[in-house]
Amino acid sequence: MNTATNFITELDQYLFGQGTHYDIFKKLGAHMMEVDGVKGVYFAVWAPNAAYVSVVGDFNQWNGYEGVMRRLEPLGIFETFLPNVKLGDLYKFQITTKTGEVLYKADPFANYAEMRPGTASRVTDITNYKWGDKTWLNKRIKFDAKKSPMSVYEVHPGSWKKHPSKEGNEEGFYNYKELAHSLVEYVTEMGYTHVELMGIAEHPFDGSWGYQVTGYFAPTSRYGTPQDFMYFVDYMHKHNIGVILDWVPAHFPRDAHGLANFDGTPVFEYADPRKGEHPDWGTKIFDFGKNEVRNFLIVNALFWIEQFHVDGLRVDAVASMLYLDYGKQEGQWVRNKFGGNKNLEAIEFFKHLNSVILGRNPGVAMIAEESTAWPKVTAKPEDDGLGFTHKWNMGWMHDFLDYMKLDPYFRKDNHNRLTFAMTYQYSENYINVLSHDEVVHLKCAMVNKMPGTEAEEKYANLRAAYTFMYGHPGKKLLFMGQEFGQEREWSEERELDWNLIGENKLNAGMQKYVKELLNLYKTNPAMHEMDNELDGFEWVNADDSYHGVYSFIRKSKDGKRNLLFVCNFTPVEWKEYRVGVPKKKKYKLLFSSDEKKFGGNRLITTDSVTATAKIWDNRDYSIACPLKPYEAIVFSF
Repeated sequence: MNTATNFITELDQYLFGQGTHYDIFKKLGAHMMEVDGVKGVYFAVWAPNAAYVSVVGDFNQWNGYEGVMRRLEPLGIFETFLPNVKLGDLYKFQITTKTGEVLYKADPFANYAEMRPGTASRVTDITNYKWGDKTWLNKRIKFDAKKSPMSVYEVHPGSWKKHPSKEGNEEGFYNYKELAHSLVEYVTEMGYTHVELMGIAEHPFDGSWGYQVTGYFAPTSRYGTPQDFMYFVDYMHKHNIGVILDWVPAHFPRDAHGLANFDGTPVFEYADPRKGEHPDWGTKIFDFGKNEVRNFLIVNALFWIEQFHVDGLRVDAVASMLYLDYGKQEGQWVRNKFGGNKNLEAIEFFKHLNSVILGRNPGVAMIAEESTAWPKVTAKPEDDGLGFTHKWNMGWMHDFLDYMKLDPYFRKDNHNRLTFAMTYQYSENYINVLSHDEVVHLKCAMVNKMPGTEAEEKYANLRAAYTFMYGHPGKKLLFMGQEFGQEREWSEERELDWNLIGENKLNAGMQKYVKELLNLYKTNPAMHEMDNELDGFEWVNADDSYHGVYSFIRKSKDGKRNLLFVCNFTPVEWKEYRVGVPKKKKYKLLFSSDEKKFGGNRLITTDSVTATAKIWDNRDYSIACPLKPYEAIVFSF
């Protein structure tokens, strides 16, 4: 055995022990190298409480006696150099615990994994990909998260589209390269600015959708190699589409080959099960008080952004990290040193994480899925914030869906559900989301949440709802299928029902409608550049519960192209609905959700209406316009 002497230095160990070694992924894991003229692979793993560690794999017939690693002090990192190990070879770490138990663990820092149901790591080299997205990365530096349009298409790669099953590809998965070409064509045509990918980090169980991660540094092998995933990101960037990944630092599964009890003891998780386990999820919680664990996670976030060029991370289940009692009964959790339920270590982790990520990578998005009223999620750490760039607006989403699901008769008594979000809109930088979580587990597809006995009513409801959503301040996210009115709940086991678009004029109309809505959003600064400024939004009438109509103004910075939204959420036609307006101007009709081409009933017969000096909605001027049942219209002025 040749040993790669001092590849991991004392400085490496010191920085890792301090939680500030931001390149530790280049040292731990498996790395192709040459030692004394001999080619092979250097292996290193952190297993502080192990008695012995060996590398076992294809190259030594999985014999632990032939791949023994030496221990480095003081951290308990084990290392070895094995000659003649090749690219593509499978391996694991054979860990003998202090009690004599033998464990076989996948490499926590592996960049490639065996296709499930196999659980081994695979030797690869990600350093040789030739990137072609320099123009995009230079442009990203200047990306203004507050003022720029962000219309995100949330995608589960394994079920967006599928090939017919065949030998060698029974699941019919698109590989990363095929997905890149197909997805770029679609999202460019539709007008999305970003895609957000679920389930990219390696995970053993398809039904977890990628939220039970065992390979934090490995793009899942379901869809190809790490280099294939690099091609995906590169190709998206060359076509001006940003890439956001779901990222899961909140918890990890108990699978025997994963991080749980890694060396026979709780290495990555809190030792006390009251802190280290989610009773409802059956998962382990990372120990945010341990420097090396925080380092592992921060480096992982940097890895996806700097090595794979992704443009942002949507951080899953942030609330479960911030609250020690999240999902737990009394007696199942431990109070912090002040007697409270806040996880002080997780708070500091987020501040450190976001400071490092955004400090090194300006223009990148760090998005919190945070479901409570925790303050200052998107404020800077120096202002005692968590430092995220955006927060999913879960409160808006719940109120919005609760209102839209109601029979129109009962909407008048719940009118404030669509106005309440504006009372806290400027407390954070929000993204308004209708995500995968809302169309699974018997929650119904989006169109089937809508009231109505006829399909036409349901689709008209949904078109009006989306118009309100895109007019409301905040960036936007729609889950795949919602843009054409997918009627079945989403399942990771099958592709979307693309056939609906060709078979049903309502689905084809819905897709055409969303395309025009996205174009309206992207090309009108009033809909995005002042999302976080008080002057960017103004209610005209937030209280017309009798008619079930909401009217509001979105303003552009220069005031040259402001927009007036009028949204009718009843099945009643208002032939002369009057709206107060700020000036005696012409109001040009830009958009109606009820146009015939979208599956509605309106034929656009006039392109503008002139305000008259008639006091309405506490304004000196007003316009009168016909409003069809479940119609939302947009004027520019």
